[in-house]
Amino acid sequence: QVQFVESGGGLVQPGGSLRLSCVVSGSFSSAFTAHDMGWFRQAPGKQRELVASITPGGRTNYLDAVKGRFTISRDNTKKTVSLQMNSLKFEDTAVYYCNVPLKEGARFPWAQGTQVTVFS
Repeated sequence: QVQFVESGGGLVQPGGSLRLSCVVSGSFSSAFTAHDMGWFRQAPGKQRELVASITPGGRTNYLDAVKGRFTISRDNTKKTVSLQMNSLKFEDTAVYYCNVPLKEGARFPWAQGTQVTVFS
């Protein structure tokens, strides 16, 4: 069974920062180093979208809306994926999830995610 445990969300004012972490365990952990990983988000009333992804070698890709503000990273030894979010905006409010990105959607069932709320 694959397990993703996301953490690090919270309440923050516009312009603030948060760092999200995802710990991977279970049957997928042994294959972690061979797969791209991604952070997704789903805002109320909107479809889930891929925010950032990272290859096993560290090549990254970002949604245009977060370029220059978010940084994805991974630790292949610890089987973790992180998302540093700076200069947060109201529109970044969403539940954030980690998973293995596919051309459409993600490979595994969604975990509980971590809530990020930007408010003033």
